[in-house]
Amino acid sequence: QVQLVESGGGLVQAGGSLRLSCAASGTGTLFTLNVGVMAWYRQAPGKQRELVASITRGGTTNYADSVKGRFTISRDNAKNTVYLQMNGLKPEDAAVYYCAAGPPGYSPSYWGQGTQVTVSS
Repeated sequence: QVQLVESGGGLVQAGGSLRLSCAASGTGTLFTLNVGVMAWYRQAPGKQRELVASITRGGTTNYADSVKGRFTISRDNAKNTVYLQMNGLKPEDAAVYYCAAGPPGYSPSYWGQGTQVTVSS
C-alpha cells in the first residue's frame, strides 16, 4: 500500500510561482515498484482530470503541452518525494492538483487527496 500526501498549493497572482510537493510512504516489497512512476494530475471545475507531468525513478519526464517550458517535475528517490515547480502561472492553471503513483507502464494505482491551486488574474 502507498500513501501520498501533497502540500504547497495556494493562491498566487498570474505570472507567479508555486512549488508542490508529494511525499510517498508505505511498506512492503512492492513499494519501490509502486512508486516507479510519480505524476501530477489536475482537475478544474467542470473538466476532466488531466495529466500535467510524470517522472520515472530514472528521471525520465513527460509534460502536457500546456505546461511545457513553465512547469518542472522532479523527484528525490531517497525521500520518495516528487515536486512540481510551477512558474509563469496562468488563470487556466487553476485546479485541484493530485499526486499519483504507480508501476511503470500502468495507470496510476495510488492518489493523493489533492491540493488547490488558485491563480488570480
